[in-house]
Amino acid sequence: MKSMTGYGEASQNIRGTKLTVQIRSLNHRHLDLQLRVPREYLSFEEEIRKSIREKISRGRIDLFVNRYAVKIQTRKLEMDEALVGQYVAGMKQLKKRYHLAGDVGVSLLANLPELFHVREVEVDHHSEREALLRTLQAALKKLERAREREGAELKADMDSQIEHIKRIAVALEELAAENGVRVKAPSPEGQVISRSERDGAEMATTILKGDINEEIVRLKTHVAALSKVTREREPVGKKIDFMLQEVNRELNTISSKVPNLSVIQLVLQGKERVEKIREQTQNVE
Repeated sequence: MKSMTGYGEASQNIRGTKLTVQIRSLNHRHLDLQLRVPREYLSFEEEIRKSIREKISRGRIDLFVNRYAVKIQTRKLEMDEALVGQYVAGMKQLKKRYHLAGDVGVSLLANLPELFHVREVEVDHHSEREALLRTLQAALKKLERAREREGAELKADMDSQIEHIKRIAVALEELAAENGVRVKAPSPEGQVISRSERDGAEMATTILKGDINEEIVRLKTHVAALSKVTREREPVGKKIDFMLQEVNRELNTISSKVPNLSVIQLVLQGKERVEKIREQTQNVE
């Protein structure tokens, strides 16, 4: 059993760039993915969604991907060597032809801005894809551990409530058997019975208005199945919710068939336990 709430974070450095993935899960009836990724990684968004769906089936997922350029050269100075060669050759020819003094030096060439230009370096973001997916998997793993830890706490509380319902089912069974014994057999025809005896017989008949043996058997079966489901590792939230409806239905039927104070009190206790489990189920994947 896993909780739907948790948090995981992982980071990785790659060629002067730091990637950080933060993922948080919250309660939600269905799987709701909310992604916040840098524009450089928009082309990877579908792969990110697929990786999350493989691990999580239910809950609201908030994913934040941050990319920090730690030390990266984004601009590059380039020299037009062909044009430099033409300048040098032209100046030497000019010097020779007109018998000019002086040499062609760096200082002279540096004053010719057209020989140099600054170019923006294009970063290959696709080369960071594998690093991003690895970082995502590491964050998902931490998230899963957090969800499993909280899920274990939820399971412990649910198991406690289920044990209470089991005891309530046994108490209902014993009470039904006891009341069944108390039902008086019909008086032989013509026999005169006292008013107190007649009132007792009517009360016993009221106590056991109907046979609830079948409902108790089903109730115990549903509770046993519920106890088994909480031990499963796959998503069980919807299963538990369905079984709680079945348990509630049997409790309602029992109270309607046997409107006795002791029975109703037990039924109310059972429904209270069911409601506590239902509240916890809202947090279960």
